[in-house]
Amino acid sequence: MSFKSVDHVLGQLGDRYRAYNQQHTQRLLRAWVEAVGPVVAVQTRPLSIYHDVLRVATSSSAWAQNLVFERQRILTKLNGILSLSLVDIRFSSAQWQEQPRSALNASLQAQLWQQHPSRLTDTVRADTQRPETLTDPLQAFQHWRKLMRSRTQNMPSCPRCQCPTPPGELQRWEMCSLCIAKQW
Repeated sequence: MSFKSVDHVLGQLGDRYRAYNQQHTQRLLRAWVEAVGPVVAVQTRPLSIYHDVLRVATSSSAWAQNLVFERQRILTKLNGILSLSLVDIRFSSAQWQEQPRSALNASLQAQLWQQHPSRLTDTVRADTQRPETLTDPLQAFQHWRKLMRSRTQNMPSCPRCQCPTPPGELQRWEMCSLCIAKQW
């Protein structure tokens, strides 16, 4: 039997703890997305669990305030998914900027953008000249105008304002996003 130094043993224990903690965190992140949905998950980030209280960073204080009202529903779902006994959730926007964005959060944002009604999937590019090379303001404007015309040329029109509108906006609201915003 060979003896190992205390530093070696503690190092191995630390590595095991970090691996377990990382797996636990990944399980929590996946369960969080399942419990709150992708839209809320993009605006929130679970930080830690301490004394059976989950701390969650939010992108704004408005998100924190709104999620307080959903706290019990989220707790019930999380406890069911993770087989935990969380007793509360604390929402705060204080640590939103401090924590790095996870790959899961970035993929959720990309997924939401793919489903956004204003997204144009097959835009025709009119880039004959790179915009960085345009130093004259008039040329830059002409380039932008040409690009916008090529993008909107085959779009359907909004029934209210007759402006070119992405098809997804018409499917979702039956008018362009500017008109629907005025209506709300």
